[in-house]
Amino acid sequence: MQLTETHRPTLDQALEAIRTRAYWSPHAEHPKAYGESAPADGVAAFEALHNTRFELDQPGTDGWTGGEVSPYGPELGIEYPHPDLDVLLPAMRAGMAAWREAGPETRALVCLEILARINARTHEFAHAVMHTSGQAFMMAFQAGGPHAQDRGLEAVAYAYEEQVRTPAAADWSKPQGKRDPLELKKTFTTAGRGISLLIGCNTFPTWNGYPGLFASLATGNPVLVKPHPRAVLPLALTVRVAREVLAEAGFDPNLVALAAERPGEGIAKILAVRPEIKIIDYTGSTAFGDWLEANARQAQVYTEKAGVNTVVVDSTNNYKGMLSNLAFSLSLYSGQMCTTPQNFLIPRDGITTDAGPKSYDEVVTDLAASVGGLLGDDARANALLGALVNPDVKARLDAAAGLGEVALPSRKIANPEFPDAVVRTPVIVKLDGARKLWEGTDPEAVFLSECFGPVSFAVAVDSTADALELLRRTVREKGAMTVGAYTTSEETERAIEDVCLDESAQLSLNLTGGVYVNQTAAFSDFHGSGGNPAANAALCDGAFVSNRFRVVEVRRQS
Repeated sequence: MQLTETHRPTLDQALEAIRTRAYWSPHAEHPKAYGESAPADGVAAFEALHNTRFELDQPGTDGWTGGEVSPYGPELGIEYPHPDLDVLLPAMRAGMAAWREAGPETRALVCLEILARINARTHEFAHAVMHTSGQAFMMAFQAGGPHAQDRGLEAVAYAYEEQVRTPAAADWSKPQGKRDPLELKKTFTTAGRGISLLIGCNTFPTWNGYPGLFASLATGNPVLVKPHPRAVLPLALTVRVAREVLAEAGFDPNLVALAAERPGEGIAKILAVRPEIKIIDYTGSTAFGDWLEANARQAQVYTEKAGVNTVVVDSTNNYKGMLSNLAFSLSLYSGQMCTTPQNFLIPRDGITTDAGPKSYDEVVTDLAASVGGLLGDDARANALLGALVNPDVKARLDAAAGLGEVALPSRKIANPEFPDAVVRTPVIVKLDGARKLWEGTDPEAVFLSECFGPVSFAVAVDSTADALELLRRTVREKGAMTVGAYTTSEETERAIEDVCLDESAQLSLNLTGGVYVNQTAAFSDFHGSGGNPAANAALCDGAFVSNRFRVVEVRRQS
């Protein structure tokens, strides 16, 4: 395999991108960029997987398991190998020595070949992501395809950069005056910690999965991929490609393997405390993330959990643009993103805008109207909303109407292509941010809990200062993946920035165009900070990769 000639230029460009933080991507976003036959080929490849056994030829298969049902309705009917861990885990470790000896550059280039082959099959992966996550096709194509691939490449770049900080060899000479100097020859080898466990999520199996997968593989660790039971296929396809590339490059394919679980088995909890598991990457609920951090003591644990994302609305010089931007942010993928804003903190006396002063009620009414206008056409709504990923999201949505005054009711939308899909527009609920009871309920108990899905709360506060204090408490106590704010005041802007710097929250200010608070760009934006309860790591920075390997030194007398 001509890895250096093919992929070294891409690696160098990725290294430059993470240094400059400028826009760059080697992966095309538009479906037409993949060739005239790619759309039909992708559909055919995806449909050919239905009602089959997904063979991987990995050791320790003791049975078959499956049961994925698309959020759009159809059963996939795919069975995956179920692992005997006592056989599979030792087999995964067997290839570590050769993988370590290959060195950081070869490992990085093999990872880039894996990503290149995945990229060539982006249409197939898009359908796999769509029919396991409920994302609409275009989002599944972009977020599940090129954007996920960008995040994987970004992790490889950071992994390479951190590993080559230390030279591979050095001659050491210490003067001893009139005596001969003390001389040693030293070598420094980056060595992986051991088997890395990737615990996949239901909503973004590739986008959230690729950073940890490629960070661990590039730093010398085997990776065991444990997908979410409702979203196995995208990561199973990834494992298959990785195993093929590893074998062709002369390495043990068992450096990457799949751990699909039987219904109710809870294999993630079993694996997490196995002594062979030295690294864990997890995206999902706070409860299980906290359990991993407390109990997987033998492993380096990287978690992205839950947070309460907040937008402070103080003032704006583009009222229409603000409403349009926020409406899109609330609607994209039915709010089923860890970065979607949940709470809007709005002074009860209103805000100043380029369209004149607007009261709290007017702002909320206008935001509701903007969402309603955006989703008024059912075809456009289906393209933006996708489908609700699981019944828990629908249950939270249904319950939200009873939490306060409804400013925007959710409505059901039919999907002509997939009549069984559960498609719902967002709900906006008005709450009073003061510590007052609303019919026996403390509003804070409502809006200071994450309500994952298309549910948001317009929270009336006494002032912008009170909004900032509530923002600080929210991030400190509950965490936040994103914070948004709108203000025309430089003083208020600095105050908001100070809160986010103090509490380690990623901030977006005055977005009114085609960039949204819930979207981040690889190589430039950090996803999460690792500094508040929403996540203990950022995607992607040096800290995300540097503790996945150790530098082992050998000293020899000259």
